[in-house]
Amino acid sequence: MFEHTKAFSGFSADDIPAAKRFYAETLGLKVSETNGMLLLHLAGDRDTLIYPKDDHQPATFTILNFPVDDIHQAVADLAARGVTFEQYEDTDAAGIARNEGPLIAWFKDPAGNVLSVIQEPAI
Repeated sequence: MFEHTKAFSGFSADDIPAAKRFYAETLGLKVSETNGMLLLHLAGDRDTLIYPKDDHQPATFTILNFPVDDIHQAVADLAARGVTFEQYEDTDAAGIARNEGPLIAWFKDPAGNVLSVIQEPAI
């Protein structure tokens, strides 16, 4: 039924101007705004919608993962832009989890939604 539908994801934020600044300026993504909502124009030609929600509750799970070639460089670059990485039981001082699976570091957008940078193993 939906095999040819170009599905897309969306999530809420409580402050669209703050989200726009963060995603465009801090993360360097192409962003457009229409009808009070944002579209993140991600690689792979799949847009992600950010819509306003007054009673927004941040997602408690990772809503966007950004694959990177060098997680150490990505974490350093984002930290230099003011991004604070989450500290969990299995993360190092930089916020990078080094347990089983790929290297990953989590951070939050201005609405408190969880995002990550992830370094997938070379094949």
